[in-house]
Amino acid sequence: MVDAMIITVDESSAGERIDKVICAFAKELSRSSVQKMAESGAVSVGGKPVGKNYKVKPGDRISLVIPKPRELELTPENIPLDIRYEDNDLLVVNKPKGMVVHPAAGNYDKTLVNALLYHCKDSLSGINGVIRPGIVHRIDKDTSGLLIVAKNDFAHISLAEQIKAHSFEREYQTVVYGGFKTEGGTVDAPIGRHSVDRKKMCVTEKNSKPAVTHYEVIERYSGFTHLRVHLETGRTHQIRVHMAYIGHPVAGDPVYGPKKVITELHGQCLHAGLIGFRHPRTGKHIEVRSELPEYFESFLRRLDK
Repeated sequence: MVDAMIITVDESSAGERIDKVICAFAKELSRSSVQKMAESGAVSVGGKPVGKNYKVKPGDRISLVIPKPRELELTPENIPLDIRYEDNDLLVVNKPKGMVVHPAAGNYDKTLVNALLYHCKDSLSGINGVIRPGIVHRIDKDTSGLLIVAKNDFAHISLAEQIKAHSFEREYQTVVYGGFKTEGGTVDAPIGRHSVDRKKMCVTEKNSKPAVTHYEVIERYSGFTHLRVHLETGRTHQIRVHMAYIGHPVAGDPVYGPKKVITELHGQCLHAGLIGFRHPRTGKHIEVRSELPEYFESFLRRLDK
């Protein structure tokens, strides 16, 4: 089964690349996915397939055949987990760099969810659906550190409410480019989806949500600064977007950092080192910490003060 979409080009879009025009019309599609569709012959103008670089003309009728999303089948996988806290209601896991949190296009297995299904069996909350069982919040694939998982809906609702009320504590450590004249500060700037690259976020007033990040200097190095960062809100890519916005992108970040990426970091130098929350059932305050991983420590050792 497939879906078809027809777009008629007007004067305002004349001369633009066809992938850009399609993304402006169908905002749920990413630029890369449209380019892949064009390469596979799924994009045509006037009944003839065109490539991703085709420049549209007024009156062009673009036809786009959208393949039906693949149905995901979640399989429990015996993947070792570094669990830092666990009881009957929840667990806190220390996620390694490079592990995807839940299955999605391009990552159907070897995710944290696959590992959780093996470890917890049927004891995971179902509020976020079958693809994200137990997942209350996420961290990016190449961000290491602590993530809380709910084993039942009661715990999930309580934890989600704490996050919404900003009483759920999340502390990160990161290394960013450049130096700071002050010992810390706050970035208060709304974040929304990038208008062109739908996989990226950006600081924008349009279709955005409030985002607040607090940071403080841990150590200064030549060309870099080691920061401790507290999230007041939890938007997608928040730390990475806010640090780039103030001119201090995260070291190793291939999306928001400089074009010459520090490839040996294999992604952003960002670690979720502390989670603090009120236990949903007992009301007791629980704080879980995670030491800096080796990739982070190794990078710090290479820097000059």
